Amino acid sequence: MTSTVSAQAAQGADGHPARPAGRPGHPGPATPAPLAPRAGLLPSMAAVYRAQLSRARVARIPLLFVATFQSVGIMVLMRGVVDGGSEARAVVAGSSVLVVAFVALNLLAQYFGQLRASGGLDHYATLPVPPAAVVLGAAGAYASFTVPGTIVTAVAGSVLFGLPLTHLWVLVAVIPLSGAALSGLGAACGLLAPRAELATLLGQLGMSAALLLGVLPAERLPGPVGWARDLLPSTYGVEALARSFDEHPDWAVVGIDLGVCAAVGVLSLAVATWAYRRAAVR
Repeated sequence: MTSTVSAQAAQGADGHPARPAGRPGHPGPATPAPLAPRAGLLPSMAAVYRAQLSRARVARIPLLFVATFQSVGIMVLMRGVVDGGSEARAVVAGSSVLVVAFVALNLLAQYFGQLRASGGLDHYATLPVPPAAVVLGAAGAYASFTVPGTIVTAVAGSVLFGLPLTHLWVLVAVIPLSGAALSGLGAACGLLAPRAELATLLGQLGMSAALLLGVLPAERLPGPVGWARDLLPSTYGVEALARSFDEHPDWAVVGIDLGVCAAVGVLSLAVATWAYRRAAVR
């Protein structure tokens, strides 16, 4: 009889086991706490940017020196072929943007290719951050890392070919816009390549294209190669910087070149973000 009453008391009115009442001064069973809200895009991007920039300062300084030395060496070689004029402006502008291509395109393609091959994307996939924050943060860090080498190359080339230094402030726009376009392309190559070796190959090919199509004067390129030059994202940054060496630059045309570079940058970063989502869920 006692056991029957105890069993009935242990059940609620709905037939389910009743929750034990808390003792005075002691709360009952705690309910699960709600999850923290997903991190915003800008704070997440800033965190990824700082982490990548700190990593790049340690691991990429020798490679930045190589990129700068390579670009300056190309200008010294071209000095024996090009005397001045529009060809000299093209060589200096192309060599300066080549530093951006070496780091933002080539190295970023290798980084994301290795990250995907080693399973490092799983770490980022577990973080409560938007996919765009990972791509934009890494791309911004690699693009920022090219600033010293690009400035040194542009100043050295201007002195070597006797070009004016008056309008080199254009680099303030050329570096981030070219960096965005090339970083997006490099990240997409690294994330879409099925193997890390192919990502490295694509990065090398992209940098070679920036070298051949950006440094050589456009008027000396055959027709089909010139069309390929127009498709290269860094071309419009090169054109904007080359026009700034004129005595009286056509700022409207410079602005159009920079606008096209910005549009290509937005498109390439969007493709890279899509490629990140695609690679992270596999």
